[in-house]
Order: sequence, then structure tokens, then C-alpha cells
Amino acid sequence: MKKKQLDLLLLPELREILETKDYKELQEFCESVHPAVIAELISGLTCEELWTVLRNITPGLRVEIFSHLDESLQVEIARTLRRDELAGLLADMSHDDRADLFKKIPKSLREAVLPAMAMAEREDIRRLAAYREGTAGAVMTSDYAALSPELTAHQAIERLRQVAPDKETIYYAYVVDRDRKLLGFVSLKDLILAKRDDRVEDIMHGEVISVQADDDQEEAAHKIQKYDLLALPVVNSEGALVGIVTYDDIQDIIEEEATEDFHRFGGLTYKTDGLDLNIREAGFLTMLKKRLPWLLALVFVNIFSGAGIAYYEKTIAAAVSLVFFLPLLIGSGGNAGSQTATLVVRAMAVGDVKMSDWFRLLGREVAVALGIGAVMGAAVYAIGIFRSGPEVAVVVAMAMVISVLFGSLVGMSLPFLLTRLKLDPATASAPLIASIADIGGVLIYFGLATWYLKDVIAAA
Repeated sequence: MKKKQLDLLLLPELREILETKDYKELQEFCESVHPAVIAELISGLTCEELWTVLRNITPGLRVEIFSHLDESLQVEIARTLRRDELAGLLADMSHDDRADLFKKIPKSLREAVLPAMAMAEREDIRRLAAYREGTAGAVMTSDYAALSPELTAHQAIERLRQVAPDKETIYYAYVVDRDRKLLGFVSLKDLILAKRDDRVEDIMHGEVISVQADDDQEEAAHKIQKYDLLALPVVNSEGALVGIVTYDDIQDIIEEEATEDFHRFGGLTYKTDGLDLNIREAGFLTMLKKRLPWLLALVFVNIFSGAGIAYYEKTIAAAVSLVFFLPLLIGSGGNAGSQTATLVVRAMAVGDVKMSDWFRLLGREVAVALGIGAVMGAAVYAIGIFRSGPEVAVVVAMAMVISVLFGSLVGMSLPFLLTRLKLDPATASAPLIASIADIGGVLIYFGLATWYLKDVIAAA
């Protein structure tokens, strides 16, 4: 059944329950539908109505539904709650989710709600919220299962049975010493198959794949994907276990990083006011702040294109028909560059290409660009013969080959250059590459025309 049809069926029933204040029926209603569906359903309610639904169901179900709401809506709801209500909501949430929400609510609200929370929860939030955004520490959870190496397999299973309700996952349990230093890990399968009196230190896996808390979150995502892990331990500089990044969190990271790369490659500011942009809900000023900076900067970059055209005024005056082919040439160079940059940025993002691959890729890109340029040059030569005669056609064909080569090399090299400068290669945006290709295309085209048509220009 389509979402719209489902909403039409369920929303009137939900509103009727709210009007009658039959909260037992409300609990049963929310239990009968998946939390993600309930979250979609109640997203259209006012914050007051929405909180009425959440307040009158069990804490476990409440946080499940709340976690499926959009981040902007979560923050909006948090702003409307009393201090004790917000403290209770945060206390029930998973460690990583509540740290994320805590970082997004206003500072005044953070300062107000912390004293209302238990000491352990307060310290956990402060610790998780202290990690820099975009690092593994910022997306990890402290809901992990830890075991002492001296425990027997039987004792370890009993321990996991006790802590399971409060942990993100117990399939992997991490073996730590008294200083929380990570020694190894055991899976639930390892413990079940081991003999009752086997010690954890004897059955654990000592080679542990982990990340540092200050490592980029993309590194965590890459390792989980590469090694097919359900969870990845996060350690500090001393090797002590501080948290884990789980597979479901990685899905969010992958989506976030892909969105960031798409936005940056399109010449857009990725985040506005600390929240990811929702294009459906974004207001006029938000969209203005997101799209204007790069476009305004590129206006001044494109002044160089105008300066190039002004420099070759005599050439243009002597062969006015050259202007007809100008948009075609500079557009082709920019398109070729954007194509190449898209391939390179994507390859870098998934780890297929490294800095050491630049020289090998350079030779191949020259060959491919020359092949593409030759075909496109032959096409515009035919148009040039018909439109402006053989002399101009030769200039246009040569300029097409060189412009496509120039644009392709810019598109391939710029991501490598940005990586070398420790910048995000996705910043090599399509508008930036197109602008550089425009400037190069103008200079190439009119430079060739001035050289090849020197007799025509002199006669003029």
C-alpha cells in the first residue's frame, strides 16, 4: 500500500484517539505499526500534538519513533519541552542519538537540561559531544559490551545476558584490561561454541580492526564496509576503548558523505545553521546562503574570460564568425572537465584511486581526451565549413581538440591538488571546473585564431 493511502487510513484514526484521550488505545495503535511509519504519520502534526502522542506511550517505543523523525523536527520538539521532559527523553535515548540531539539544540537549552540529568548520563553526553564533528568519535556510541579476559566462557555469556538490554549490540564483545585498553574481541558465536571453562583471553581474537576517535568518520565507514563488520571499536591515543561505531550508523554516514560530496561538487555550501539542508523545507534565506557564495565568487573568476575576449578584440573584429563557435567550444571543455572530475572524485571517495595514481591516470586521460576531442573536432569542422569557410573551420577544430584536452586535465588534476593541500577533493566543483575551462577555452580559441588567421587580421 502506498504511503499516501496508508496516511489517509491511519491519520483519521490517530486524530480520533487523540480527541478521546484514550491513551491505552494510543499505545496499542503505535505498537501495531512500525515506528518508522508512525514517525512519518505524526510528522504532519503540530509539536504539541506530536508530543502528546510520544508522551503517552512507553519510553522504549517513544525513543524508537522519535529517532525516525527528521533532525530538524527533533530539535523543534526539544525546544518546546519542559526541562524535565527533555531530560527524560534524552535519558531514554541511545547514547549516540542523544549526544547528536544535544549538540543540535540551542546552547541555552543544553545548559538548562544538563543539571536535570543523572551524573552518569550527564558525563556520557559531555564526553560524546566533545568530539569534533565528522570524526569517528562524534558518531560512536558508548553502548558497547566489554568483558574481562579472566572470565570463563560461561561467565561471559551470563555477563552479556545481564547487560544486553542496555547495549547497542552484543554479537561482538570487546575484551579490555583494567585500564580499558583494548586487548581483543569475541563474538557471541565464539562464546557459545567454547567449552564452559575456557577463558575469554584464550578464545578472543587478538588482531582487532579499530579506528582512532579523531579519525575521519569516512575512515570508519570504509573499514566497516571493507571488512564486513557489524561494529567497529573506537580507541583513544592510549589504545583505550571509548566506544563503537555500528553498521546502522555507517549507513547514515555514507548518506551524509555522499550528500556532502554532491553538494560541494555542485558548488553548494553543505550545511546551514548546523543542520543538513532539506530542500523541501528550506526557506528563501537558507537557499540564498547555500547557493550564493560559490556563484558570487565565480562571477569574479569569470571576469578573466571577459578580459580574454577583450584582449582579442582585433581578431574578433577581423573574423566575426568566430564568435558563433565560442559557446560551443568553452561549453565542451567545461563538460569534459566535469565528467572527468566526477569520475576521479568518486574513485577517491571509495578508495579506488590514491595520490600515487595521478601520473598513471594522466597518460590515460590525455589519450582519452585526445580521442574525444578528435571526434568532436571533426564534427565542428563540418559545421565550420558550412558556416564560415575552411580557414575558420580549421581553427575551430583545433581549438575543440585542445579545449577538451585542457578541460579534461583540469578536471582530473584539481581533485588530486586539493587532496595534496588536505582539502576535500569534492570542492573541485562542476561550476569551478567549468569556469576554469571557460577561461582556458577563450584563450586557446582566440590565441589559435590570432596565429592561424594572422594574414586575414593583418589585411583587416
